[in-house]
Amino acid sequence: MYSFGTGVLLGTRTDIPNATPVNFGLVQEVTIEETATIKELHGQFQRAIVEARGTIKTTGKAKVARISGLAFAYLFYGVTPAAGQLATAFAEAGTIPASSPFTLSVANAAGFSDDNGVVYLATGLPLIKVATAPDIGEYSASAGIYSFNAADAGKAVLVSYTYSVSGMGHKFTVSNQLLGTTPTFQAQFYTTFQGQAVSLTLNNCTSSKFSFKTKLEDFVMPEFDFSCFADAAGNVMTWSFAEVS
Repeated sequence: MYSFGTGVLLGTRTDIPNATPVNFGLVQEVTIEETATIKELHGQFQRAIVEARGTIKTTGKAKVARISGLAFAYLFYGVTPAAGQLATAFAEAGTIPASSPFTLSVANAAGFSDDNGVVYLATGLPLIKVATAPDIGEYSASAGIYSFNAADAGKAVLVSYTYSVSGMGHKFTVSNQLLGTTPTFQAQFYTTFQGQAVSLTLNNCTSSKFSFKTKLEDFVMPEFDFSCFADAAGNVMTWSFAEVS
């Protein structure tokens, strides 16, 4: 039999009850690797006269093209996302009023979370943030209201900030957990070609590395590295093939 393409990879938490299976997300590459230590016995000759296999390490790697917050939260961090989104408004255009008060209310002031800076539209130069009473070239921000000096009246600016959005998306906070906190999951891999399927169940896994890298003129491809170990019954994995060969 032959196999073609990347297949499908799913993960289901094994350390919590009634866990929801999560698709890793449009996988581009899946690698499962078995590495055993070999102990050699030598005598007076160059070559070993006998070898014994010791421990075996099972590792996996998945490169995905679809960004899944559920996969990030469940399979690496071991947390449950909450409803709502923390969104970013980057370079929102605005004009400082020509008359007092010299304040500008951003479009999402109702959900304002944090300021990310102000620059002049004409020059791209940043204004300096102060607590109160801004001078020329300065600003202050509170609850989505930006205040400026009278000398900057009428100037166009670009404002960046974060704000909360309810009723859509989700988010999760990563806390500094105690050593030994280990989210575990079962991984299910499946691929089929010409009606012949290969499937692999990895009974217990934990993710050792998660990377999120951006690149100019390319898609983001998050990566998961994980290792596998035996479950309570002593089973590590099950391979299954559609054809006896």
